[in-house]
Amino acid sequence: MKAVHVRNVPTAVVEALKRRASRHERSLEGELRHLLREVAELEMPAPGRSPVRLHLSDAPDGPPWDRQSIYGDDGR
Repeated sequence: MKAVHVRNVPTAVVEALKRRASRHERSLEGELRHLLREVAELEMPAPGRSPVRLHLSDAPDGPPWDRQSIYGDDGR
């Protein structure tokens, strides 16, 4: 497992993290590990799934699209 060393963390930040860790009944290291995991999971695709990629294109000028013109039904 990799290790991360963070320098120059303000004392007030460290103290706030210690209080937070105490509230969650974790060590400071455990709390930091938990927070890092939560943030990293926001960036990682779910296992077995490809990341979703959004591709935008310009629509031709004309009347706005509606369900009928896209799906050919009335929504049932």
